[in-house]
Amino acid sequence: MSRAVDFIDKQVYRQTNSPATNYKKGRTLRFLKRALDVLGAFFGLFFTSPLFLYCAIRIRRESPGPVIYRGDRVGKDGKTFKILKFRTMYENPENHNGSRLTVKNDARVTPFGGWLRATKINELPQLWNVLIGEMSLVGPRPEDPLFVETWPEDIKAEILSVRPGMTSPSSVTYRDEENMLSGSSVLDDYLRTILPEKLRLDQLYVRHYNFLGDLDVIFMTLLMLLPGLRKKHVKEDVLFQGPLVSFTRTYISWFVVDSFVAFAAISIVALLWRISGPFNVGFFRMVLIAVGLAFIMALTNTLFGLKKISWRYASPTHVFDLAISTVVALLVFALLGLPLLKVQLPLNTLVLFGLIAFGGFVTVRYRERLITGLASRWMRWRSQNSMLGERVLIIGAGDAAQLAIWLLEKSNLSSAFSVVGMVDDDYRKVGQRVNGYEVIGTTRDIPEIVVKKSIGLVMFAITRVNKKDRERILDTCKDLNVRMILVPDLLKVVSDYITKQTREVMQTDG
Repeated sequence: MSRAVDFIDKQVYRQTNSPATNYKKGRTLRFLKRALDVLGAFFGLFFTSPLFLYCAIRIRRESPGPVIYRGDRVGKDGKTFKILKFRTMYENPENHNGSRLTVKNDARVTPFGGWLRATKINELPQLWNVLIGEMSLVGPRPEDPLFVETWPEDIKAEILSVRPGMTSPSSVTYRDEENMLSGSSVLDDYLRTILPEKLRLDQLYVRHYNFLGDLDVIFMTLLMLLPGLRKKHVKEDVLFQGPLVSFTRTYISWFVVDSFVAFAAISIVALLWRISGPFNVGFFRMVLIAVGLAFIMALTNTLFGLKKISWRYASPTHVFDLAISTVVALLVFALLGLPLLKVQLPLNTLVLFGLIAFGGFVTVRYRERLITGLASRWMRWRSQNSMLGERVLIIGAGDAAQLAIWLLEKSNLSSAFSVVGMVDDDYRKVGQRVNGYEVIGTTRDIPEIVVKKSIGLVMFAITRVNKKDRERILDTCKDLNVRMILVPDLLKVVSDYITKQTREVMQTDG
């Protein structure tokens, strides 16, 4: 074990983009997570009890020994507990003293035990661990105490700050871990290659988990158990931004917000109209008008591609697209929605309603960036339509990336470059538009994107990145034989130059 531990480069685990102090979650999220655990474990045990009985009978018939295996694992806050699994190995001293890892075609595994491990049914007894609070349905997989001793202290504190889970993003990725391990150096290979990647994914989970994300992980875990999908590769961004999270963030959240905005708009119209005359619509129909317009807005926003925009980083020029979407939605609502609700609104009332609603839609999306958005519309059209010249991929989607875009757009040679998109390891940005350009993948997708999009120039625009990831990204780009510009280095040159000039001025004035 000590020889194997020497292979571990502890710097692999270090993540500088989110300090360890940021992984604490609110009480509401913790309550919802625990409620899901209790309900899921209770009903899971209830409905799978016949399967438990079947497995117990098969295990006892196949080989002597206990039905349930109890092994030491490290749980929340470093407390050791007994994890429960259906026994899958022959019960003899040699097996207990053997390797702590199970490999492909392991002779210690019984025939029925092999089936249990392949289908992950051997993990079902952990529902009891979940019910009594030792584990969670979703969380970092609990590890053997001897392996936990090899973890750096800061990583250990972060991962062990939450309950371990029956499944996790790392367990979905490494669902065929046993088939990946073979040969005489199994333990060395595991500690050197697989464990660092699992810890990295566990860290990302601890920092970004949420209620809907847990449901996504559970769904993908069940999906990956199907024979036809078991070998399918799951991208990391899908693990942390699954269908429920993406759908809620893209559609449900904005539908709710737009419903409130539309209701506020129709309320203002009703208030203004009553000054000059009666407005006999009624509160209930006002609510239906607001919900109906918000629903059609969701459809038109999808049609015009506005659902893919990360509004926090959106180019101000998307105000024009939002205006077109609002007009189309209002026309459809006037032709279909109002007759269905048996409501008649004069044309001037309908126009006023649309204008107020549009103002609200823009305000909630842009807030303080509204004024600058209207003035910069033509820049977005140029960036989207100019696909002549050398294709550029920007690595990063933060402030440095926006500086890189500004340099390309403001340069006298801007017509010679065409930004294809960005890549960023923040999974919340993947698939979204930042400053008018789509985040088309993560840094691990760079080789595929460079080939597919015929990239000729790469602009490295990440300022906060650890040394290992920086070297990995730069080495990848070098192997792809593309030209590269390092924006952080450029920033340093500018900063050093300004500092030097400032000192010279101060010395001259002195």
